[in-house]
Amino acid sequence: MSNRWLKRFAIAFTNRAREQLRLPRIRLLTRAVGYFSMTAKIVGLFVSNGGVPKLPIARGFVSETGIEGDRQRNLKYHGGVERALCLYSQKVIAQLQSEGHPIAPGTTGENVLIEGLDWSLVKPAVQLKLGKVVVEVTRPTTPCKTIIASFKDGDFMRVHHTKAPHDSRVYVRVLETGEVCVGDAVSVINEPRA
Repeated sequence: MSNRWLKRFAIAFTNRAREQLRLPRIRLLTRAVGYFSMTAKIVGLFVSNGGVPKLPIARGFVSETGIEGDRQRNLKYHGGVERALCLYSQKVIAQLQSEGHPIAPGTTGENVLIEGLDWSLVKPAVQLKLGKVVVEVTRPTTPCKTIIASFKDGDFMRVHHTKAPHDSRVYVRVLETGEVCVGDAVSVINEPRA
């Protein structure tokens, strides 16, 4: 369902309902758009004892330094407070697969796989709510040769942020700890900077 069609439907629906129910227009419009729009959610959580692929888990506790059960081999480039979690988009993975890349969830080192979020909004300083956990994007990740097997002809630079800014994974810091589960809602807390 396109956004333009959705907006037209929501406005037509709310105008008719507002007249019949004599309710304020804005309240009904918000309800209609919320009802028909897709909600972003966590579709995968992944951990490993170092390296890739990371293996799926159903839930995990997120602390300031990452998700329980996840380890990094090279702490110079991975992990720590500023790189506590690695987030990625399910839509980007599907796009890469359609291009012939043998990528799969967890194979590029992401901890949290998200569906339904406009990935172009996921930029440094943007805060996201992952279930009850609050995180802030610190920077895009820089791909390394460890994930080479996930890319056709070994082209792991295909997801480098300077080459394809909206296809990059991102690192986040944890602002509020807690448990996350597959299926938890994901939302943008603050608007990205221009």
